[in-house]
Parts: sequence; C-alpha cells; structure tokens
Amino acid sequence: MLNSIFKYSYGVIVCLIIAIPSLILGNLFPVIGGPIIAIILGMLIAFAWHEKESFDEGISFTSKYVLQTAVVLLGFGLNLNIILKTGIQSLPIIIATISVALIVAFIMQKVLNIEEKSAILIGVGSSICGGSAIAATAPVINADEEQVAQSISVIFFFNVLAAIIFPFLGKIIGFSTVDGGPFGLFAGTAINDTSSVTAAAATWDNMWGLGSQTLDKASTVKLTRTLAIIPITLALSVFTSKKSEYVGGEFSLKKAFPMFILYFVIASVITTLAVSLGVDANVFLPFKELSKFFIILAMAAIGLHTDIVKLVKSGTKPIILGATCWIAIIIVSISIQFTLGII
Repeated sequence: MLNSIFKYSYGVIVCLIIAIPSLILGNLFPVIGGPIIAIILGMLIAFAWHEKESFDEGISFTSKYVLQTAVVLLGFGLNLNIILKTGIQSLPIIIATISVALIVAFIMQKVLNIEEKSAILIGVGSSICGGSAIAATAPVINADEEQVAQSISVIFFFNVLAAIIFPFLGKIIGFSTVDGGPFGLFAGTAINDTSSVTAAAATWDNMWGLGSQTLDKASTVKLTRTLAIIPITLALSVFTSKKSEYVGGEFSLKKAFPMFILYFVIASVITTLAVSLGVDANVFLPFKELSKFFIILAMAAIGLHTDIVKLVKSGTKPIILGATCWIAIIIVSISIQFTLGII
C-alpha cells in the first residue's frame, strides 16, 4: 500500500511544483490563465527532462483522475435555479452555436485530415466552455495528452483574441450601450472560456459605465452553456463505445457511461437544493476554487507528457479548425440575436 502511494506521489509532487506557480501567474494574468501556463511549463520541462520513468505513473494519475475530480467539483458552481430563471433567453442561441460548431468541426476534420479526437476536443471546447469542456470530454473519448494539449492551446489562442477584439466588435455591430444584456448574451455564447467571457464583459461594462450588467448576464449565459457538458459527453461516450464494438469490442452502456459526469450532476443538484434551503452560495466557493486548481494540476501533467516539437509541427491545421468553429459561432450568435430583435 505504502509502495503504491510513493509510486504515485513522486509524479504528483512534480505536477504540484509546476501547478502552484502557474496558479499564481494565472491570477496575475487571467486572460492567459493558469491551465495554459501549466501546460507550457510542463512541456518545457519535458523537453529538457529525458529520464522521468519513475515519475510517469504519478503524472498519468494526475492527468486522468485529478482531471475527472476537477470536473466533478465544477458542478458545485452551478445553481440550476439561476440558470433556469435567467438562462432561457440564451437557450436557442446556445443550442444553435453548439450544433453548428460540432458540425463544422466534423466537416473540417475530414477536409483538413486532422485526428478525429483532436477535432472533437476543439469542437467541444469552442462551443461549450473551453478548457472545462475539454477536461470533461478527453477521458470519455480516450484522448491522449498531446491531443488535449493541442486542443487547449488552440482554445487559448482564440480566448485571448476574443478578450481583445470583442468589445470593439460589439461597438461596430451596434450593441446597446445603455443595456449590458445584449452584449453579455453575445459574449456568453460566442466566447468559449470563462476568463475571456469575464474579461470582454467587464471591459464592455467599463467602456459604457454599466456597473456589472454585462458581466452578470454573460456569466449566467456561460453557466448555462456549461450544462451542455452533460448531454455531449454522454453522447460521445456511447459513440466511442459503439465504435470500439465495430472494431471487435463489445458495447456496454455501463462501461460507456462516464461516472464522473454523474457525480458532476449530483454536485450541481446538491448546490441547487442547498441554496434553495437558505445556504449561502459562498459556502461552495472553496469547491470551485479547488476545481480550478485541479484543472491546472492536470494540465501540468498533460504538459509533462507532451512532445512540444511534435505539437508545434502539427499546429497549423488545428488552428484553422479552431478559427472556422469560432467564426461560425460568432456568425450564428449575431444572426439569431438580430432575428430575435435582441440587438
């Protein structure tokens, strides 16, 4: 038992050494974020560190099981009542943008001849909630560390781009400058990661003196999008298992079902019931913060198992795929808001 603990502990400690400064730097530079910093540091260390066999099991444990735990803890940040009350308006846009992004990812995967799992991760990350969606999807489709690192890197690139250009794009399109709701809806549906949604929405509030109108709306829409993790991962788990059946395996719904997604749902329900009974929502903040740290910890592990040279060489096609998905999402979000008379 002790030998087993020690066997894993070495790799986990290395990941912690990378994750702690990544967390601090991520807080200082939130648009970049701790996860991408951890991946970059992990890849740089892996590039120079060639004899890490004794650490591999702990690193693999972190990249898989700590990542799944992070997704479960993410559920404690979801109050389903708030989403049901204020997220209904955004639902048609969310469904449309997710559907279009996944269809575009499927088509572009064939056109560009990209690995299927990388295309799925980029499509899911672009359409749902960036790194959190990738974290939830990767174990379900059995994606390897390089595919996860590549997808996170692509999502990061468009996160930063969105945070910079969206406020200016919103002004050009003609979003209301006296009501933060329309731009908040746009940012919440068309930007994939929470950090960039927050940055763009807060910038719009500051530009027009709207207090926190835009940020509140964008955050709620973003939470509503997060719930899409549940049906998407369940569908992908069945798809992956069915595919393995066709190549000689045997399909089993019990084996296909990702249990950590069930725990994610349970965590969301616990939060919703507790808040409904009068418990302060801030009680669950430590779980949310721990979730963020666990994602950073897992990204450090993924970075340590990623070949940076190979990643750079294969970088162009995934970026094109990410750009296509992102542009499609922006067009669909704006079009539906125009159609519904929101803009």
